[in-house]
Amino acid sequence: MFKNKKSALILAALVIVIVAAVGIWLALGSKGDDNSSNTAANENSGGATVSEEGGTKALSQTYYIYDTVVNIKVFGDKATQQNMDDIQQLLERMDTEFSRTKEDGELYAVNQAAGKEAVTVSDETLDVVKQSLKYAEEMDGLFDPTIGPLVDLWAIGEGGEHVPDQADIDAAKSLTNYKDVIIDEAAKTIKLAKEGMVLDMGGIGKGYAADRIAEYLKEQGLDSAMINLGGSSIIALGNKPNGSPWNIGLQDPDQSRGTQLGTIKISDEVIDASGVYERFFMQDGVRYHHILDPRTGFPSQNGLKSITIMSPNATDADALSTGVFLMGLEEGMKYLESLPEKVDAFFITDDNKIYATSGLKDRLILTDPTYTFAN
Repeated sequence: MFKNKKSALILAALVIVIVAAVGIWLALGSKGDDNSSNTAANENSGGATVSEEGGTKALSQTYYIYDTVVNIKVFGDKATQQNMDDIQQLLERMDTEFSRTKEDGELYAVNQAAGKEAVTVSDETLDVVKQSLKYAEEMDGLFDPTIGPLVDLWAIGEGGEHVPDQADIDAAKSLTNYKDVIIDEAAKTIKLAKEGMVLDMGGIGKGYAADRIAEYLKEQGLDSAMINLGGSSIIALGNKPNGSPWNIGLQDPDQSRGTQLGTIKISDEVIDASGVYERFFMQDGVRYHHILDPRTGFPSQNGLKSITIMSPNATDADALSTGVFLMGLEEGMKYLESLPEKVDAFFITDDNKIYATSGLKDRLILTDPTYTFAN
């Protein structure tokens, strides 16, 4: 899931590409209340940029982790470089624990022991795997943390992509079944029932990490922050320092346009987006993207371009953005509306129509006439 880069040049190039392609970005306010041009900033010795916005101290730091650019901005006089260092350590720990490619990672060890033995893991790894299995059961396997064999087979984003042979897809599908994950909570162990199975936390890891950062900040008495994990998973903690909600710009899922389709104001809320534009390749005029359907072994082709989830926590939003996308528009809308907790979303179809859940439509302000509400 999370891979080390081989050179500083590759890292620098990826940072530039990811920043340019972020699908959702933070807008500190509309043109009328954006005070960034009047903000004095300096670099902390530890790496964070210190500034003052509206009379409130702000610390901002960017990390490259989870194969993406992570930006944390914390407001309040209590905010210190130590907080940013603690966050970095937290991110690095989970990056290693949840990685299926880092040889010192716990998930890597579980996958290596597939079909052989149980592996003892930390409370954190046990928790994220347990939560992933809960989502898998609730979504009837559309979200499946054992999707690893299919992810490896398609290798989308790795270069040289092509549609695999059907026999290879069938073999990978046979190893994809969340019910074959055996957890012993008392012993804190995880075992995969079949050799060749691969646990992959790519559909939940960033959201889980974002929630842990939010918990840490609250424990430190810091209740105004923006946590942005690569643009696809964003937590707005509390409100802006002046008490107003955060103004989030939502980029057109057609990345080539580089323009936002609208904005939305949020407070103590999470935005998580998934779409066919994030990682894909073209073959014979067909777009094959990274959202793989465990039922077919192929990338979903259901007429959806993207889905954006609004949820109280990032772990829910991360898992739902994958599973609900695979449900498709009609089934996905019904599923979200039926949930006991407050979760909203909007879907964008291939014809640039927007379908929003009942609690979201009135909050979403469209600014690009290419897109129109269909419901």
